[in-house]
Amino acid sequence: MGIFKYDVYRSPNVGIYTKVNDEFVFVPNGFATTKARHLADFLKTDYVFTSVANTRLLGPLMVVNNQGIILPRTSLEDEVTHLKKNTGLNVAIIDTKYTALGNLICVNDKGGIMSPMIPGEYIKKIQDVLGIEIVQKKIARYNQAGVMAVATSHGGIVHPNTEEDDINAMSEVLGVRLEAATINGGIPYVASGILANNKSLVVGTLTNGPELVMLTRAFKVED
Repeated sequence: MGIFKYDVYRSPNVGIYTKVNDEFVFVPNGFATTKARHLADFLKTDYVFTSVANTRLLGPLMVVNNQGIILPRTSLEDEVTHLKKNTGLNVAIIDTKYTALGNLICVNDKGGIMSPMIPGEYIKKIQDVLGIEIVQKKIARYNQAGVMAVATSHGGIVHPNTEEDDINAMSEVLGVRLEAATINGGIPYVASGILANNKSLVVGTLTNGPELVMLTRAFKVED
């Protein structure tokens, strides 16, 4: 398992334009095929070109684990059909007024943390699609749980201002120990600058040495 530095559209915010699980890295329509192939090679996945809500902002709009995909109400029917056909995953739309679901929900294959902003009536549907238990909780006093933390089945990272009691509670929900960290040279909104699955990590090009050390410890990366 390695850590690779990469950029997307000359930006270190790799988590804004792309999304990943253990089988697929989702890249925006029109993204260079050679770069998509490089990302897939780093992450040891296939690649799938797609849009969500007719945009290339896949990270903030998608919630993904190895069981399913959650999309916002603004997603197009063709996008849903395309993702179902090309992944074989459960794909569902959550009809809440909040569309940046990827910013509001953090999941792995063991559990999930959802912003209290999303009505609790959607919990069961999300749980059924993703095959996990969902808990509603703020992270570091922020509602944007999906921006503040990133987790795989081996480990995870969380906003550095998160209190220890919250880290412990979140770690229990996600079934892995979370570590406080930053990305891209001090950015605390960690999901913006990392793609993480159970095989590999891709981080933004501004990620520095101390951050790589934190990531190595948090995700149990071995040389």
